[in-house]
Amino acid sequence: MRIISNSVAIFFFAVLLMLGSCKKEKYTFGDIKTPAELKLTAVVEGVDASNPNGNGTGKVAITVTSTNTLSYNIDFGDGISQPVPSGKITYKYRNPGTYTYTITVNAVGTGGAISTISKQITVFVAFEIPAAILQSITNGSSKVWVTDNDAPGHFGVGPSSEFSPIWYAAGPNTREPCAYDDEITISKDVNNKVFMTINNKGQSFSIGAAAAFYGFSGGDGCYAINTGGTKQLMFMDATSGSTSAVSTMIQFAVPGNGIINFGTGGTTYEILSITNTSLHLRNIGADGNSWYQKLKPKP
Repeated sequence: MRIISNSVAIFFFAVLLMLGSCKKEKYTFGDIKTPAELKLTAVVEGVDASNPNGNGTGKVAITVTSTNTLSYNIDFGDGISQPVPSGKITYKYRNPGTYTYTITVNAVGTGGAISTISKQITVFVAFEIPAAILQSITNGSSKVWVTDNDAPGHFGVGPSSEFSPIWYAAGPNTREPCAYDDEITISKDVNNKVFMTINNKGQSFSIGAAAAFYGFSGGDGCYAINTGGTKQLMFMDATSGSTSAVSTMIQFAVPGNGIINFGTGGTTYEILSITNTSLHLRNIGADGNSWYQKLKPKP
């Protein structure tokens, strides 16, 4: 009986040892600290009196500061978000035009504690002109264009649904003298903004349907049209429904009366083709027809 009792005692002692070894360890994460004193600044590049929403680069310098913070996650309001551990980033918005975005920052503290701050900004993004077009139209800085009066179809017209002058294409040197002496200077600045000035030597040609648009009356002819000084050209994707087979699919708007070489009453020009030595434009005139003009660099 004594042997059995000793065996039972040994058994219960072993069980107690096993229970002791199964005891769970306790872990601690330290104090949970919630980020505090959040501050968010967002400075749009190039803001001034003339450019209240920026200079068109789309760049915004974002800075977040706080206490008790391990990292930041920034939602830029344009469908993109990313971690920014330092809280500092210069972000570039890319949607052409002027839009308002809400920047939302989640500051992450210990234990996953989060504090949030938001700020609205309005940003202007200029259309990014394809590099080849920008180079050809400005020669990298400034370029003077004139009518390509030796080219067939340097003046032309067709229906608005077409992309060639199927009704009329002028033969070489067949138009009025005032249509051939205009000098169109197209230049760019360091931000790739494109500007145009026109020296029309006092007169520009206009189709009769557009004469009233320029403040005159009469048929096709030469008029003392004010070309309006220096104008910034606003580039964008073409809205004509053109394809790459007939166009670059890029257009630009001319502020004011819109005149470039000869007047049609239209202010938006689609670039059908462009090289270093030629520029072929299409626009919709006051008569609803598509008008064409061909330019070349001034010799």
